[in-house]
Amino acid sequence: MANIEPLSNVDAAWLRMEDPTNLMMVSGILTFKEPLDYGRLREVVGRRLLQFDRFRKRVVQPRLPLAPAYWEYDPHFSLDAHMHRVALPEPGDKAALQAIVSDLMSTPLDFTKPLWMVHVIENYEGGTAVCVRLHHCIADGMALVYVLLSLTDLSPDAKAGSSEKIKQPRSRRGLFGGGVTSILKQTSATAGAARSLARRALHEGRTTLTRPTRAVEIAQWSGDNVLAAGRLFLRSHDPDTSFKGKLGTQKRAAWSRPLAMKDVKKIKNVTGGTVNDVLVAAMTGGLRRYLLARGEDVRGLSFRAAVPINLRQPDEMGTLGNKFGLLFLDLPVGIADPLDRLNEVHKRMEELKTSKEGPVGLAILGTMGVVPQELQGTLVEMFGKKLTAVMTNVPGPPMPLYMGGQRIHELMFWVPQSGRLGLGISIISYAGRVQLGVATDAGLVPNPDAIIEGFYQEFDALLALAVEAEAIAQQASLPVPPDAAPMPAAETAVTFNPNGDLQHINGIGPTYAARLEEAGVVTKEQLVAMPSEKLAEILDASLSRAESILAEAQKGAG
Repeated sequence: MANIEPLSNVDAAWLRMEDPTNLMMVSGILTFKEPLDYGRLREVVGRRLLQFDRFRKRVVQPRLPLAPAYWEYDPHFSLDAHMHRVALPEPGDKAALQAIVSDLMSTPLDFTKPLWMVHVIENYEGGTAVCVRLHHCIADGMALVYVLLSLTDLSPDAKAGSSEKIKQPRSRRGLFGGGVTSILKQTSATAGAARSLARRALHEGRTTLTRPTRAVEIAQWSGDNVLAAGRLFLRSHDPDTSFKGKLGTQKRAAWSRPLAMKDVKKIKNVTGGTVNDVLVAAMTGGLRRYLLARGEDVRGLSFRAAVPINLRQPDEMGTLGNKFGLLFLDLPVGIADPLDRLNEVHKRMEELKTSKEGPVGLAILGTMGVVPQELQGTLVEMFGKKLTAVMTNVPGPPMPLYMGGQRIHELMFWVPQSGRLGLGISIISYAGRVQLGVATDAGLVPNPDAIIEGFYQEFDALLALAVEAEAIAQQASLPVPPDAAPMPAAETAVTFNPNGDLQHINGIGPTYAARLEEAGVVTKEQLVAMPSEKLAEILDASLSRAESILAEAQKGAG
């Protein structure tokens, strides 16, 4: 009996939410430009991953009714049952890799064994990809990233059994932040922390079973918590869109090319928001473009994404299990103008930072782990109707890392879309770059790459505005040489020549100029004669933005 450990209430809730159409797996993908030595990688996984007890334990469901599920060591554990080596079909490109990752995300784990699996996928663009899947009852998304990075090194020459200590960068806390320190802690130290968490989970699990009111005592609900819970339950249902509907068993995965963090920060610095604001606003624009392409009405549309937030205390950093709350973020899909949408996202994110909903969400998950299965299903369905997506952002390490002797080129992960949702969005930073991933139900969104393409367009539009703003600011700050001759009147008028470049007008960058050209508007004379409503339609911008551009054009024309 010493090897038996009851699941915590929250971990049990994730186990019981498993459904053939909505697998409760956390999935990650790592890519390498060079082939990996499979034997060396196997040794790394065996020595480091198995330091975490839960990767050698399976979940047992007792036959007795109401008896809690528990962890026990798998008496037949074999590392080879959890590591598979496969070759990517030709042409071995990103599309082929996304197809095999989609298939793996659609395949349930074997519940007779510990709930994790590693696929080493060879022949990917001359290198290797590694897909890691684990059940959410083992750990949440933040912990999965930590687990993956516990397999890494700072140099290609580290031995499989060694664990280099990585300098801990400043933690990015807030809605999505926190946990960078936990990701980068020394592996040997976290193994002990995981055992400590297991002892706490065992104690609290027993206490909650014998004293149901203990769950409420632990939560220490204040009046604010009660009000937050009320707001969660009383929220209206999300509107029907292509992203909502009956789920199937097939899933689709896609991810973006890496974006330079310096470009994201350039937008952030010009607009006054945050890195998260920029990425969420561009992603929201990508969702908008997808719906428009399907002919859906997006006027005034907002729908919610569940945003997990890390609730681990400092002494729990680096531990497994589930310790996160949920916040509901309203995505302003109905706002066409990229900058207006970014400002609105920033406003809504700031409002959420003072919300009490996060801890309440964790408490509700804990309750779902002990209530009858039928009631849990009712709660899951109720919250599913209030949401459209799950959106997760995890700050990864700022420096390049190595696994099995090779440098990790790209890193991406996805969390399950609990609540029977069909859309998952993931954002992760690594080595000065950031990537965005999308996971969808194939019956609802068979082509998530279209969302990624929309994200690119929205991000490029924001970056063009930031570059233009920087150029204007730099030009305004340049000193005029004292001996500079005044420019002839004819040349002075070039900036606002009716046949000149539209990009000389404040507010029109490359993206807007291209849209105007597509509409046949190539001169300032044509632009000035245009009604603001028509201009807003052509630019896919707000009416106020169109009026501002027309005012700038009229100043130059006059």
